[in-house]
Amino acid sequence: MIKIICDSMSDVPKEIIEKYGVEIIPLTVIFNGVEYMDGIDITHSQFYKMLRESESMPKTSQITYAQFKEVFEKYKDEEVLYISGSSRASGTYQSAVLAKNDGYDNVYIFDTYNLSMVSGLFVIKACEMREKGYSIEEILNHLNSLKGTEDVIVSVDTLEYLKKGGRISSTKAMLGNLLNVKPILHVEDGLVAQKSQVRGKKQMYSTLVKGIGEKFDNNLEDRTVIIGFGDNKEDFEIVKNKFMEEYKVKDLYCVNIGCAICSHIGPGVLAISCM
Repeated sequence: MIKIICDSMSDVPKEIIEKYGVEIIPLTVIFNGVEYMDGIDITHSQFYKMLRESESMPKTSQITYAQFKEVFEKYKDEEVLYISGSSRASGTYQSAVLAKNDGYDNVYIFDTYNLSMVSGLFVIKACEMREKGYSIEEILNHLNSLKGTEDVIVSVDTLEYLKKGGRISSTKAMLGNLLNVKPILHVEDGLVAQKSQVRGKKQMYSTLVKGIGEKFDNNLEDRTVIIGFGDNKEDFEIVKNKFMEEYKVKDLYCVNIGCAICSHIGPGVLAISCM
C-alpha cells in the first residue's frame, strides 16, 4: 500500500484524512515569539482567535530536513508519495528533496505548485487512485497531467491583515475598507496574487460562486470542489448555499483554511477550488 503524505500548506478535508490515512507534516507558526506546530500545538479556532486579538501578524517556518527524515524513516518499508505545497511559496519542498536523497529511494515527491485547498485536491485524487490499485508512477503521471486544470478563487472580509503583513499600504487598506472593497485572489505561478476586486459582500459571494463555474464552462457534475473558510461561518453558509443552488458536483467538501494561509491573509477568508 502506498503511504500518502502532505504538509499543512495543503488544506485537506477531514473526512479524506481519516478515510485514507493521510499523514500531514506540520509547518511551524511563529506568533508573538512563540513557536507552534501547525495543527498540533494550536487548533485552527485558537489561531483565528489569536489573529483577531493581536496587532502583529504571525510568520510560518518551513518543514525541516530533520522532520522529513523522521517521517521517511517511519515508512522506509513502504512506497511513499509526498504531495507538497508550492515550492515557490516555501522551502519545504526542497527540504523534502534533500531528505529523500539521503537514502530514501522509496519516496516520491510531487510539487503541486499550488496551495491550500488546491493542493488538497491533488491529495484527494492521489488517494482515490491508490484505492483503485494504480501504481505510484501512474498516480504521479496523472497528477502531472492535471496541473493547469485546477483553479481557486479567494476573498477576504477586510484588508486589515494584508496591511499588517505588509502586502498593501495603510492608505490603500484604509480607503479600501471605507469603500468596502473585497480583493479577489488566486494562485499564480505558485504564489497568491490579486486577480480583481469587488465592492461589498454580495458581489464577493457572487464572484466566488460564478467565477469558479465559468472556469469550467458551468459544468461541474463530474468534478470535485472544496469550499474553504476561516472563522466566518456565516459567510461560508451563504456561499455554500449559493453554490449548491447553482451547480451539481460529483463531490463537495468543506474545510477550515489553516494557519499556513491565514497567517498571510487573515481569518475572514472564503475560497472555492475545483480541478
